[in-house]
Amino acid sequence: MQRPSQGFTLFELLITILLVSLLAGIAIPSFSASIARQRQHTEIDALFHAIHLARKESIMRRKVVSLCPSLDGHSCADSRDWSSGWLMFENKDRDSPPRIDAGEPILTRHKVGENIIISANRKGFTLRATFLRATNGTFVFCDPQNRISPMALVVSYTGRPRVARRKTNRNLYSCAD
Repeated sequence: MQRPSQGFTLFELLITILLVSLLAGIAIPSFSASIARQRQHTEIDALFHAIHLARKESIMRRKVVSLCPSLDGHSCADSRDWSSGWLMFENKDRDSPPRIDAGEPILTRHKVGENIIISANRKGFTLRATFLRATNGTFVFCDPQNRISPMALVVSYTGRPRVARRKTNRNLYSCAD
């Protein structure tokens, strides 16, 4: 009596490896796009909430509160690139673009995660108490490998942010915006 074989033939093994490779080749790009999308949404949410907090703080304190890009978490960068992070502070001297001076308390700091590019059409955003308008503008969030489409965070004159995929003219945002 012959015992049944316990292993795979070479042909069965090659077919299995081929199928696993094919499925991995399909799944990995989709998975990396999902990770990029999650990173993008995380940073959009962080900035969205920072703008709401700055608006609330300006109203509660009856002071000017500003957001600016920061490379080191201690001072404002003279740039429209917000990819390293940003600061929220009480802008006592109301300078524009906002700069942190002695005696101006930093209310919050944020360091942006890796693999996300954030650019804005402003070097800083200032939110004032209810009687004056805020700085309006747009942040564009991009993936450096272009795995996902850019999204924007648009700040109105009232200081209210909204997330958008398209401009008012119906064109999609691009990383050059």
